[in-house]
Amino acid sequence: MSRKGFSITLSVKEQDKAHLEALALEFGLTWGDRPNISKLIEAIARRQLVIATNHDWSKERITALNRARTALVDAGQIEVAVAITQLLLERSELTLPLRNELEQFIARPALPWRVEVERYILRQQPFQLSYQDAAERIWNFTIRYAEIVTHEDRQYLDCWCDETIGNQDLPELMHNWCLRIDRISDAAIVPISAQWRSGLDRILVELHLLGGLAFAYQSKSTLDQVNEWLIDPPQVRRIVRQVSNTFWFTREVLRYGKDCEVMTPENLRHRIKQEVMALYDRYNAEL
Repeated sequence: MSRKGFSITLSVKEQDKAHLEALALEFGLTWGDRPNISKLIEAIARRQLVIATNHDWSKERITALNRARTALVDAGQIEVAVAITQLLLERSELTLPLRNELEQFIARPALPWRVEVERYILRQQPFQLSYQDAAERIWNFTIRYAEIVTHEDRQYLDCWCDETIGNQDLPELMHNWCLRIDRISDAAIVPISAQWRSGLDRILVELHLLGGLAFAYQSKSTLDQVNEWLIDPPQVRRIVRQVSNTFWFTREVLRYGKDCEVMTPENLRHRIKQEVMALYDRYNAEL
């Protein structure tokens, strides 16, 4: 008996026909040794082959989705963050470092030690945290205040600890530590009997803003103690801010270049001056 079926006519250009034949050949849909477009269409109709959208997502879209993922993790919505991660991993446009990061997240979407730390913070329970870093050094911290914050798109545990050895900040801030969360794969945590502190140690820093920065500056309401225009010299904005970590503060003010000058305290001003001089020396080394 002859095989009965419906026939259709495709009106395509010769180049498109060649592409269809190449696809049929790629998926082994042939008649003898020749590619068969009819079998290709039949496989698509029966969903043996699935048509997917083009892999043409922009870098901006991928970045936005990844930022949404990290924000959801911060908010504790792990299941939604996992769903976005799986969506991203289906894309071929990912860079290799981002793909590795997402695959690691899928493998361990929530670090057990972090969940435990968040519980202690919520209960204001002092605790001891011990972990081994990538260089196989053991770190032990007795933590009596902590908060999970974001610095430059990375999450950190900002904490007040009894220990100060190894801290390179100013003497007034040496009890404050900033631990990058994604560099701690596992940690031992035990509660301790101690008094929970109200916050990190802070110092007052005075800085002067000039030029366009003075007019564009938006006050950091929780940290700025003073925000005023000076009469002499004119068009200079004076800011007095609480600072708990001079490393992050220095990275911020150096971005502003000549339009930002740290006035006090003198030891912080000296540190920033040393940074500027080192930068100057770096650019003049070849001269």
